[in-house]
Amino acid sequence: MKILMVSAEAVPFAKTGGLADAVSALAITFANMGHDVKIVIPRYYKIDRNKLTPLEGPMGIPVGGGEAWTQVFETSMPDCENLKVYFIDHEQSFGRDGVYGTPAETDFHDNPYRFSILCHGAFQLCRKLGWIPDIIHCHDWSASPALVFLKHIYRYQEFENTAGVLTIHNLGYQGQYSKENFASFGIDWGLYYGAGFEHNGGINLLQAGISSADMITTVSPTYANEIQTPEGGFGMDGLLRVRSDVVRGILNGADLRSWNPKTDKRLPKNYDFKTIKDKAVNKEALQKNMGLEVNPDVPVFGIVTRLADQKGIAELFAPTYGCMYNMCNNLKIQVAVLGSGEAWCENEIRTLESKLPNFKAYIGYDENLSHLIEAGSDFFIMPSRYEPCGLNQIYSLLYGTLPIVRRTGGLADTVENYNEATGEGTGFMFDCLTPGAVYDTVGWATYAYYNKKDHIKKMQKAGMSKTFTWDKSAELYLETYKEAIFRGCHK
Repeated sequence: MKILMVSAEAVPFAKTGGLADAVSALAITFANMGHDVKIVIPRYYKIDRNKLTPLEGPMGIPVGGGEAWTQVFETSMPDCENLKVYFIDHEQSFGRDGVYGTPAETDFHDNPYRFSILCHGAFQLCRKLGWIPDIIHCHDWSASPALVFLKHIYRYQEFENTAGVLTIHNLGYQGQYSKENFASFGIDWGLYYGAGFEHNGGINLLQAGISSADMITTVSPTYANEIQTPEGGFGMDGLLRVRSDVVRGILNGADLRSWNPKTDKRLPKNYDFKTIKDKAVNKEALQKNMGLEVNPDVPVFGIVTRLADQKGIAELFAPTYGCMYNMCNNLKIQVAVLGSGEAWCENEIRTLESKLPNFKAYIGYDENLSHLIEAGSDFFIMPSRYEPCGLNQIYSLLYGTLPIVRRTGGLADTVENYNEATGEGTGFMFDCLTPGAVYDTVGWATYAYYNKKDHIKKMQKAGMSKTFTWDKSAELYLETYKEAIFRGCHK
């Protein structure tokens, strides 16, 4: 198949979150399977054009206010020579710091125009290359306009056999802007209502993508169901229920080149399920690194997270409300935290650290420390309010670190709850996100650690024997692509 991935980000070139990892990993998997796949993203200011190869001649892109003239660069994906990545260079739109915004302007006011350049540019790029894809696979709200352009404009031109697929990585982000921005797209005003842009008097880019896509995927089966409910739908549940026949949930894989305890170069000591006793070396290193008492007999609970509401941080850390102080004060445990985000939460974590000798934190991000926490902890706390897929619980399973999770989204699809009678399972789960539920589940895990050591070992080995490769995900995407072609191109 010929597949074009349209995205605002892709590792290692631009990344704000898991979207960038997923786009590149899926594309690499397709390329290794022999498919003809390309990625197109903007050339942001921080992407060095001197390390890229320019395509010959400028490229005109039809947008609101006339034609935008751009330069296109290309390179090969590192470690995958036959996967080409293309960069649309438009200084006015992308010659600035930030992908979607900056700390000073968290959401650029001209994002509709900026991503119109990307989305119209994807079709112009195909023409420039003389390469018409079978599938245009758009990721999240920023690439959603391309699905509108395909359905209502380009399919009446040389893209009549091209189908459009939308992947929703996180429904909480939709691309909502004022109505005046509609002119940025350079399309007929009849499509303001006709293509599903109109939302509460403004425009909603993701809503238009959902309305126009031939097939829609999310990043886990449970999340595909949750987004069709009022609780998890962020106002899109009604539309998604109308389109439920084309919604599919496909679990993300994990990058096993980086996240494998047997080969992870960031660890003091490598191990697998046969040599799990060597995990203790990493636990000792983590305790030393974080300034915790070095004690192999006390369970370490790790947390690596964005300090954002979605991640259940209030239930953990909020003053007089969260359970962390009581957990550390009442239970014989240690806690190691790595994260950054909400200022109130960062401040509260520092306060807790000053009061609790068994609670240590690093505010910021450190890739080496994130690997050490996964390898050195006995348990991993991930009480997300919602979690489209989640990766840290997958890393935890692979590293023999038992996840403590809320039963939601990808967490529900990857973790099996502990059975006290048999020792079956791979982690500890709860349903309602409250401080009490988190406290009780951590207490349950602590009890098992001290009193059911054979069960803990059994669960660790069960988790480490799981496979989370992208190969299975890619096969499911290929089935979805074939269905998209049937639905979109054979009407």
